[in-house]
Amino acid sequence: MADMMLMKDIEDTADRLGIDLSQVDFDAIRLPPGEDFGIISDDEEVLQEESLEFDSGFGNIIVVDNLPVVPPEKFEKLEGVVRKIFGQIGVIKDDGLWMPVDPSTQKTLGYCFIEYGTPQEAELAKEKTDGYKLDRAHIFTVNMFEDFDRFMKVPDEWAPPEINPYTPGENLQQWLTDEKARDQFVIRSGSDTEVFWNDARHLKPEPVYKRPFWTESFVQWSSLGTYLATVHRQGAAVWGGASTFNRLMRFAHQQVKLIDFSPGEKYLVTYSSHEPSNPRDANRIVINIFDVRTGKVMRDFKGSPDDFSTGGTGGVAGLSWPVFRWGGGKEDKYFARIGKNVISVYETETFSLIDKKSLKVENVMDFCWSPTDPIIALFVPELGGGNQPARVSLVQIPSKEELRQKNLFSVSDCKMYWQSNGDYLAVKVDRYTKTKKSTYTGFELFRIKERDIPIEVLELENKNDKIIAFAWEPKGHRFAVIHGDNPRPDISFYSMRSTHNSGRVSKLATLKGKQANALFWSPAGRFILLAGLKGFNGQLEFYNVDELETMATAEHFMATDIEWDPTGRYVATAVTSVHEMENGFNIWSFNGKLLYRILKDHFFQFAWRPRPPSFLTPEKEEEIAKNLKKYSKKYEAEDQDVSMLLSEQEREKRRMLKEEWEKWLNEWKRLHEEEKLLRQKLRDGEASDEEEEYEAKEVEVEEILDVTEEVLSDDFDQE
Repeated sequence: MADMMLMKDIEDTADRLGIDLSQVDFDAIRLPPGEDFGIISDDEEVLQEESLEFDSGFGNIIVVDNLPVVPPEKFEKLEGVVRKIFGQIGVIKDDGLWMPVDPSTQKTLGYCFIEYGTPQEAELAKEKTDGYKLDRAHIFTVNMFEDFDRFMKVPDEWAPPEINPYTPGENLQQWLTDEKARDQFVIRSGSDTEVFWNDARHLKPEPVYKRPFWTESFVQWSSLGTYLATVHRQGAAVWGGASTFNRLMRFAHQQVKLIDFSPGEKYLVTYSSHEPSNPRDANRIVINIFDVRTGKVMRDFKGSPDDFSTGGTGGVAGLSWPVFRWGGGKEDKYFARIGKNVISVYETETFSLIDKKSLKVENVMDFCWSPTDPIIALFVPELGGGNQPARVSLVQIPSKEELRQKNLFSVSDCKMYWQSNGDYLAVKVDRYTKTKKSTYTGFELFRIKERDIPIEVLELENKNDKIIAFAWEPKGHRFAVIHGDNPRPDISFYSMRSTHNSGRVSKLATLKGKQANALFWSPAGRFILLAGLKGFNGQLEFYNVDELETMATAEHFMATDIEWDPTGRYVATAVTSVHEMENGFNIWSFNGKLLYRILKDHFFQFAWRPRPPSFLTPEKEEEIAKNLKKYSKKYEAEDQDVSMLLSEQEREKRRMLKEEWEKWLNEWKRLHEEEKLLRQKLRDGEASDEEEEYEAKEVEVEEILDVTEEVLSDDFDQE
């Protein structure tokens, strides 16, 4: 559009000056040196982009200062000591160690340059050896060679920083003010990334933004939906805006593989793993924590996979992702990671350990934060061959006070599940039988908000049933469990409230023999989608837990992903490129009505845009729920208008089809009439086209198919 406007300005100016543009050779025009008249060419813009991506090429060189000053006869010994210290960290290149010498005294100058095979090894060497104490008089100071350019550019005299005038930015929450109260989603297919409105009323998606090659691996919404992050070889970027998606910030991190937003989306965590130059060395892992608004690195962590994989499984090559788990609710006050016999808890005010030390927990295996409160639930397996039982503990942060502990015996495995409001914690415990040959499963249910945090034990009617899936009702008091053996397990629903409100868990219902292996609660609670993925080929059952009844059953063949929209009004099922056929997604209503289906070749990703929490109080939400009819009148009228519009569109579509049919029929009749004489001639003069007016007669026709001559021998006559 901008190019069209610019060309129109040029044409208007040419008309005013009496210049015939058709006679102008634009390629022959040359601007004065250093002058662009405010027009930046595409090539210059690319060069500006590239200049931000590439470094000066000296990233693998470090400078080591505070070395001993030695004469020539001790030079070889000092070089050997330096090689021994720095060669343990990475491979020093041939001729990669240079120790300058004073020409007048022939003594060393007290510093050296070391060149490694990769920048990652150089960074690790700087991190490990800066402050290394060779002896009492020589403590190393290590810097990256590239840093000296930055140091040399520091002016000798201080000058106050230039204050830029304030310019208001775009409203990054503009999408929340949509008059139709629609939600957005992003998809990736082929090389394109597209953002749509879910226009369920008109039974189709409405395009918002489309961009080819927007990311090199995947995209990810921030926790509250403000930003869309893209991932590239040079790092990550976040995008947002009122009417389109503008780049708001870039985060430099070479070969980044994974990203994670904090719950309040103040921080972005990036992860990369680099191959070492020496095959015998371990991979080099780098994790950066950025401030999303400023792009500043608040803290970085570097090391080998062993430094980050203790206590967890999954993720990338055995690494548990996210490595850092956030606590303290949406304020992003704390983050923590598990290590060998410790849980390291950091606070974001200084990005340092709380009390400058980690929480020591012998043999800790797993931990998880409460979604709303600074409380950690941690699991410790049995020790000493069962002499010391396994346990689950609740620890308050930052005081590190233990709020509650439960010892568990004969434990083979344990999984912890928090309810979304932090009201309850379910601990699924797999225990060995007395013979140790098999296991059975039970649940320890913690009531976090009640006095002294009471714990209740729940065992299924058949203790030997295998637990296939567990899920809490969001913002509610119920949970669902899939249990039993394939191919038709059972699904049971429980409530943390009994009928007499006695504070005991109660069973609501059990659905027998369902083709389901996954549970997807609506974010608003009440409704749940019972799904059969993988081996069940996309069986879907939409269930109302309030009424304990099935609303609809359906199928999305080969479905790989299921995701509710943030309001709980709609749910998406998708078939990604894991399968070669039927790639695309379906949008359903909460009660199981298929609204529309979109097929996309090479379909990779579908993600709803999250919504921030409501500003309404629970009392106000309850009041709206009670008076829903009053509030819904406006939307019912709008729905009726849309329904009438859709009906009119459907009628118009049928009318056009009818007109096309009649047009084709009339054309056929015209051709039929034109060919009447030809048909009569082919019938030997018979005039009628009506088959009923002719009498069918059977006529026998003899036809010689073949004639064969055979000469018979007359030898018998000679006898």
